Amino acid sequence: MKKLLAGAAIALTAMTGASFADGHANYPERPIMMMVSYGAGGATDFQARIVTMTAGNEDALGMPIAILNKPGAGGRVGWNWLAGQAEADGYTLGAYNIPHFIAQSIKGGVEYSRDSFEPIANWGADPAVFVVSKDSEFNSMTDVVDFAKANPGKLTFSGAGLFVGHHIAALQLEKAAGVKMAYIPTKGGGAAAMKAVIANEVMGGVNNLSDAFRAREAGNVKILGVFDLERNAFMEDVPTLMEQGFDVDNASVNFRGIMVPKGTPQGIIDKLAETVPTMFENSRVAGKMKAGGSPMHIMNRQEVLDMWEARETTLKELLAGL
Repeated sequence: MKKLLAGAAIALTAMTGASFADGHANYPERPIMMMVSYGAGGATDFQARIVTMTAGNEDALGMPIAILNKPGAGGRVGWNWLAGQAEADGYTLGAYNIPHFIAQSIKGGVEYSRDSFEPIANWGADPAVFVVSKDSEFNSMTDVVDFAKANPGKLTFSGAGLFVGHHIAALQLEKAAGVKMAYIPTKGGGAAAMKAVIANEVMGGVNNLSDAFRAREAGNVKILGVFDLERNAFMEDVPTLMEQGFDVDNASVNFRGIMVPKGTPQGIIDKLAETVPTMFENSRVAGKMKAGGSPMHIMNRQEVLDMWEARETTLKELLAGL
C-alpha cells in the first residue's frame, strides 16, 4: 500500500510539475506586455489600449497588460522583433494586423511568416477609406480618378506603409481605375499618414475607417469611399468603391487581434484563448470602441486560424496579379 501511495504521489507531483512547466496553472503571475508595431495614437494603438483595459480584472486575466510601441517599416520592425527576439513565455503578446504581416511575408524581406505566430483572438475589422482634407477640391472617388487620369503619377496620397492594408487598397484602386498614382508610405503608421492629409502635405490618403472617423468628427477631413463590400454603420453616408463604379473588394480590410510568438506553451495559449474574447465582449470595452468609431469583430482562436489561412490564399493571388 505504501508503495502504491508513494507511486501515486510521484505521479501527481509529475503531473503538477508538468502543469506548472507549461505555465498554465498559475499564469499569469506578473503583468503582461503587448507589442504594437505602430506608433502611439494610431488606430491599432488606440484600440489595443481599449480592448486590454480590463485585463487586470479578477474575471479576466487578473494582471494588467501594458502596451509597448515598436513602430517602423509598416509593422515590420515590431513583428520581426516578436518573431525573433521576444520571449515565448506568455508575458509578451503582440497585436496583429491582417492583411499586413501576411502580405509582407509573402513579398519577402522579413523574418516572419504566418507560422511564426499563434493567434489568440480577433477584436476588430477596420476597412480602409479614401480621405482628403476638408478643403480639398475632390468630393468623390470619380473626382480623384479623373484627376489621376489627367495627371498620371502626380496625385500624391499617404498610407501607413508598404504591403499593409492601405497599400493593398491603393493597388486595387489603381488597377480597378486604370490609373497610376503616387502612394507615399509614411513613418509612424496611420496617425502620421492622417496628419499628412490634414496638413495638405499630400492630396489624399488611404487610412483606417476608425482613424478617419475621428478626424472627420474633428472637422479635418472628408471621406470619399470605403474599401469594403458594403457601407459601414459608422459612416452610412459614405459609399463603397464598388458603388462608385470601381471593382474593389474587401481584401484590404484590417483585422486586428492578439497573438503570441510560436513556442509559447500550449497551456498559456489555451488560457489566453479562453479568456481574451471575454475581455473584448466587456460592455465598457464595447462602449469605448463605439465612441471612437472602431468597428468590432470578435473571433475565437480557431476562427482566426481559419481567417489567417484564407487571407494568405487570397493575398497570394492578389499580390501575384499586382
